[in-house]
Amino acid sequence: MTLDVSTLLVINAANLLLMASTLPIIMGRRLSPAAASARAALIVHAMGWIAIILSSLWKDQWPDLVLSTLSMTCTGVSQALLFRALQGWLGPRRGQRLLWALVVLTPLGYALSFQSYPIRVGWANLLVALELLVVCQATLRPTTRKVGNWRWVVFACTLVMAGFTAARGVMGFFFTELYPTFRTPHPVNVLALLATNITLVMGNLAVLVAWREEAEAQLREQAFTDHLTGLHNRHGWEERAPGLFAQAERHGTPLALLMLDLDHFKRINDLHGHDVGDAVLRMFGGVLRDNRRSSDLVARIGGEEFVLLLPHTDHAAAVKLERRLRRALENACVQQPLLSVDFSAGLALLRPDDATLTQLMVRADNGLYQAKSLGRGRLCALD
Repeated sequence: MTLDVSTLLVINAANLLLMASTLPIIMGRRLSPAAASARAALIVHAMGWIAIILSSLWKDQWPDLVLSTLSMTCTGVSQALLFRALQGWLGPRRGQRLLWALVVLTPLGYALSFQSYPIRVGWANLLVALELLVVCQATLRPTTRKVGNWRWVVFACTLVMAGFTAARGVMGFFFTELYPTFRTPHPVNVLALLATNITLVMGNLAVLVAWREEAEAQLREQAFTDHLTGLHNRHGWEERAPGLFAQAERHGTPLALLMLDLDHFKRINDLHGHDVGDAVLRMFGGVLRDNRRSSDLVARIGGEEFVLLLPHTDHAAAVKLERRLRRALENACVQQPLLSVDFSAGLALLRPDDATLTQLMVRADNGLYQAKSLGRGRLCALD
């Protein structure tokens, strides 16, 4: 069976157009920046293939130059958009500046060397291969969270296409007689076009899986997040706190727990209404977020009750944090006098005989009760 290069080119473009037109329907309008970038990458990639096919229909030099240069530009921009999507899904990635330099240099060198087929083909294909390799390495070592196997599909697809693209560049530059045009039915070119069809399908399936994974993570986060303060809710606390407790117990490291309660919060709701009460909760949540460490777990576990679990924190450090929170709340209240509020606090430290997190919480709660009994607006520790 003989594979026709022109047919493969048309199939590539048709596949891309079909995917580019159906993805917006499948994914909808409300997308994260990462998902939107991945979808835009596919659309721009489709534009690039259409441009390269149209360029071969003109025998005049200028339409060919404009359209094929546009194709090189679209190819690079699509890789940059995919790189941006990977940053959103996997965390900060290396190589962004290099990739954008290649995106600019590829069509620029292609256009300037257009009169020389070997130079322009070698330049464009080898630089596009480098673009693909930058995207390929961006799939490695995620820094955000546990990521599914979809990234390995993107890794394999970009690596395979980088290899075929580099091979076409070498052929066009050093063995021009074997690859005199983009439609030449050389085995390497035919295999490259077949690989393009396969990797397009596989790569976009991987993008859909990544998008679904992101959506599921957002749903889990919403289930564990208090919508009013942006802190963890009770479910989030129960999900994460036992792990931090077990880790401290296993390694014998200090662990402190602060239980906080806004003073006379019911009075605020009764006198000023629930809208003002909600504003107070939001303000206090912001104070807690702004003054915690990245390792601290902060949650709203009741109406006006908050809890902080502080790894690697002894008594002195916990007291220091509580004072910093109180000062920060005072400063916030100065800026918003109508929301003026104070809090009481109970402190408990991990002891060798603590078998469960509940024991720690009970002692902190007892300290909080004592603080309220002594007049509120203070910290009490029973350890």
